[in-house]
Amino acid sequence: MFYHVKDLQYNARVSKPDPAFATLLLEQFGGANGELAAALRYFVQAFGAKNPHPDKYDMLMDIATEEFSHLEIVGATIQMLLTGINGDLKDAAENSEIMQLLNGKASKENMIHQGIVAPQFLVGGGGPAYTNSQGVPWTAAYINGDAQGELTSDLRSDMGAETRAKMMYEYLMQFTPDPYIKDTLRFLMTREIAHYQMFEAALETIKPNFPMGTLQSDPKYSNLYFNMSNGNNFTGPWNEGESTQFKETWQYIEDPIKHVMETNALLDQKAKGTNRTEAEVQKKNAKLGEAKKKEVDSASPKKDMQWNNAQKEAAKKKSPNGQDAKNAKFTATSANSKAKK
Repeated sequence: MFYHVKDLQYNARVSKPDPAFATLLLEQFGGANGELAAALRYFVQAFGAKNPHPDKYDMLMDIATEEFSHLEIVGATIQMLLTGINGDLKDAAENSEIMQLLNGKASKENMIHQGIVAPQFLVGGGGPAYTNSQGVPWTAAYINGDAQGELTSDLRSDMGAETRAKMMYEYLMQFTPDPYIKDTLRFLMTREIAHYQMFEAALETIKPNFPMGTLQSDPKYSNLYFNMSNGNNFTGPWNEGESTQFKETWQYIEDPIKHVMETNALLDQKAKGTNRTEAEVQKKNAKLGEAKKKEVDSASPKKDMQWNNAQKEAAKKKSPNGQDAKNAKFTATSANSKAKK
């Protein structure tokens, strides 16, 4: 369930209205790397994790809920930055409150122009809209590919999402002189870094977690590096020495065209620089597939299903003397609205 506390997780502040920056900040409200996308991404990923990985379900729901809190912070900041755009701007009097802040007719006209450039603010009643900074509406296409029902894939995707969001806040901080807004953006940026580490740590608790999913890679091709460009050829740990996970020796293909011709378009390629064999790969595929199926099936009853397992939850909450060990935990749209464990 959701329970909303009307105070923000972080007390957002602004020095004065700034519709131009409000337009930019929409990127983190309704953009591809924004807080709405993050919240819904982790929210939907959590459903498939509940039975086989209840600990990851708890983490994903916690972080999704915090992202909703961040959406609220961004929305509140945008609303304050838009102060006057649909209120005092309708007042033709030059002595209105917003005109005093804007210091003259030229500033008023500039603010109106900024509102026209981002008409979603005017149409939306002078508040944030579910669009990016260009006015493109939010779409589930931003996140649908991030929920694959496989945590070794989903968590890696989440780490990438947190990376992109962190960079967006870093860039936004360069476009505002307002120290209050910078403080808010720094808080939000820092939480992206924290979430990255949470997802990274969660991934490390799943063994094995590479390659992502179930099927192993073909040892004939897993350590080939094709030199696919002319000019300066650089080498590094990505094409020489051992690969990071399988510890296979990289095979540098200097002339890809010649190599493809000599191997019948790679159909006659032989495994080199690896101890893995096709027989071992197929055996591991079968073993890992069976183990993952058992993990999911054993955690999911086939009949008389209910989302809340009353008996199991009650057992967890009972202390040795039979008393409740802690209060019920509510998922909230503000991080400080959740009871401390």
